[in-house]
Amino acid sequence: MYLVAYDGSALANAALDRAARFASATGHDVLAVAVVPDDSKYAVEAGWVPSREVFDRQTVVGELHKTAVDIAPSASFRAVSVGRNPAPGNIVAELKAVASETDASVIFVGSENAGRVIVPLVSVGGNVASDDSHDVHIVRHASPEIHRRFPKSHFYLP
Repeated sequence: MYLVAYDGSALANAALDRAARFASATGHDVLAVAVVPDDSKYAVEAGWVPSREVFDRQTVVGELHKTAVDIAPSASFRAVSVGRNPAPGNIVAELKAVASETDASVIFVGSENAGRVIVPLVSVGGNVASDDSHDVHIVRHASPEIHRRFPKSHFYLP
């Protein structure tokens, strides 16, 4: 099982695409995991909604699922909630729990800064990459094709 930390960003889209390509060559299954807090402020900061007033968790989850399936039709999708005001550690803990539960062999993470010598405290990718329980494939660049086909949060653009 390949697990993809999925938030709909260009790098997460690239990570999902990469996992799907690897899976087709190796025969593994792919699971995209979206950790979606019940927090309108977080949703705005993630670019999922334009304002706190329009936040609806189910709509966000539905749109992330739709985009994930567009990128990797054979992938499974799971949304996990961490409540309000999530710390990056809570998000990482949820990802690690799903990885352990599914016996994931590789976690794919789209991150510009994971694995650098200095990892920002808010880096989910960096915190996942620092755990040696699973192999981690870090995607640092999204191809122009991914940017064109799946812009981040395209479902909330006017």
